[in-house]
Amino acid sequence: MLVVGIFLGFAIYAAFRIFISGFYTVKPAERAVITSFGRAVRMGNSVVSASDAHMSEEEKERYRYPVLKVVSPGGPYFKWPWQRVHKVSVATQTVDITWDPSKAQNTIEAVTKDNLTTGVNGQLRYRISENNLYPFLFGVTSPLEHVMGFFVSVLRERIANFEDPKGAELLAAAGDDEEAGEGTTVELSEGVSINDLRKNLPLLNQYMEQQCEGTVMRYGIELDAALITEIDPPPEVDRALSAINSTRNQVAADISTARADAEQQITMSNRAVDISTNNAEAEVAPLKELATTLTQVKSEGGSSALKAYLRNMRLPLLERTRRIIETPTKGASL
Repeated sequence: MLVVGIFLGFAIYAAFRIFISGFYTVKPAERAVITSFGRAVRMGNSVVSASDAHMSEEEKERYRYPVLKVVSPGGPYFKWPWQRVHKVSVATQTVDITWDPSKAQNTIEAVTKDNLTTGVNGQLRYRISENNLYPFLFGVTSPLEHVMGFFVSVLRERIANFEDPKGAELLAAAGDDEEAGEGTTVELSEGVSINDLRKNLPLLNQYMEQQCEGTVMRYGIELDAALITEIDPPPEVDRALSAINSTRNQVAADISTARADAEQQITMSNRAVDISTNNAEAEVAPLKELATTLTQVKSEGGSSALKAYLRNMRLPLLERTRRIIETPTKGASL
């Protein structure tokens, strides 16, 4: 009876393990991978080839993971006792960039190109790549932790070397103008690293998204968006920076006012010159017309016609004359 009881208990346990706990389902936002004796079921000899431009050839060769057979949503499905189901969510998820399982922190500290320590906050939207589940499940122990470390490293490197493209263009233009002798003044609000970062957050986010495209091949996690929302230095640095910005803005406003006044004076001077030029031309025009007329009279009628013309022109003048003083010509008899 003892043997029969043991056998019956074993049969019930086997039935429970095989036929009851052997069934499973996969939710709509999940995908599943089956392992048999610890080895994942694969799709033949197919591998995922890396095509990211930011990865070296050695990295592309290293991150060649096999394509796994993925169980689609649905069920119930059946598995044998020696098989194990690995379920992952492929829905888009959000994580704060300060997330770190090894320590608690409220911000990410980074050093700018002018040696200012600033705090960075933001979020990442990511999803697990259904086409490359092997590195996420079996590549590393904590893939999300690796992705966050990779992201923070790239972010700190970018902040340490970031320059505002607009500011660089202004500096280049100012250098060309100084060589040409024009002396154009560069906008004084440019050139402070924290200001540059705050004004170019979309550009910084775009750069981070491009640099993190390789996380799909390395860790099986696809970054959907990088949202750096805050660039906040320590309070004492922020106060000093505010004072610098206020001073620079005031200087820029004074320069703009002085430039506007100078341009107004130049415009008024140019108009005065134009008025004087027009008046002089108006006075000269009748004389030029008279000279043309005299030349034409002499060429067509000779000296006698010219003398008659001059005599006739004198008559209106003589009528308005009150006194005539006649002086003898040189050599004439008195």
